Amino acid sequence: MKKLSVLFAAVMMFATVGVAKAQKVASMDYEAVLAVMPETKKMTTDLETFSKTKGDEINKQAEAFQKEVQQYQAEGAKLSEAQRQAKEGELQKKQQNLQQIQTTAQSDLAQKRDTAIKPIIEKLNKAVEKVAKANGYEFIIDAGALIYKGGPDATAAVKKELGL
Repeated sequence: MKKLSVLFAAVMMFATVGVAKAQKVASMDYEAVLAVMPETKKMTTDLETFSKTKGDEINKQAEAFQKEVQQYQAEGAKLSEAQRQAKEGELQKKQQNLQQIQTTAQSDLAQKRDTAIKPIIEKLNKAVEKVAKANGYEFIIDAGALIYKGGPDATAAVKKELGL
């Protein structure tokens, strides 16, 4: 029984030492830092410009299509059955083409965003890593994922590392 008590005491001592040497953890507001980076602001502006340009092109085509539909509705009764079916088929193809253009534009925008954000996130992650190593943090957790935050906040240090 005495051996069991000694073993229990030894296990508790190791557990206590492990807790006493707990990892240094900090939090940071990842999204806030990402939002104030000049690269992110430039990327956002570029993506908005790209989106507006594509949107304007699509709107022009949609307006032209809408006019063509209205013209068909106004003059459709005068056409023969074969002409109506041909015109409806043509309009349907144009509508599908317009939808395909919209889908492609959305895909292009998403791809452009993914390509543009990758180096920005890499830069931010390198800064977080430098701050973690410099301050002895073993973990830096995004503050948005925390319910309670009582430890150090590395946001200011990461901003300083990035020159913000």
